[in-house]
Amino acid sequence: TGTHAHHLIEFVTGARVVELSADLATLVPGHRLEDHATMHLRFDNGARGYLWNTTIACGNENGLAFRVYGEKGGLAWRQEHPNHLFHSPLRAPTRILTRGGFGAGPAAEAVSRVPAGHPEGYLEAFANLYAEIADAVLAAKTGAPPPAAPFPTVEDGARGVRFMFAAQASARKGSRFVALDNP
Repeated sequence: TGTHAHHLIEFVTGARVVELSADLATLVPGHRLEDHATMHLRFDNGARGYLWNTTIACGNENGLAFRVYGEKGGLAWRQEHPNHLFHSPLRAPTRILTRGGFGAGPAAEAVSRVPAGHPEGYLEAFANLYAEIADAVLAAKTGAPPPAAPFPTVEDGARGVRFMFAAQASARKGSRFVALDNP
């Protein structure tokens, strides 16, 4: 029911989902789990969001994407075209930031393995994650300060589970908003 999208949006925005309203459905006969979900999200900073998760959108591949809009503009990214991040400042033309290209910033440069214009992405993301975890383990073993790597934590995984339970509870209650059980 969207745990990867849930983690991605919290990571990108820095905001936490505090309530959600979910409509979950199994639309294809024979599917044992929900194959379609829509959710309205409420965040701890007052922002609102919408999550659509489906396995039945004919003609689409993966489709993992996000759009974030705020007072100063918007960001958009699609996994099927992972090398480009669209930045739309308020009252200004949209800029396309290219992975490994000028303006992407030091954090993006640190995880880019090949120059801009060359395909990179899915497998390299796992390599980056494993390297960041290895650096953190080594730092813990040697007593060095941990690196500032933003890899997922056990708490992130637990939040994903609570997110799924809240979605199920909301769907059972006719898509009413349900608070996430946040300890």
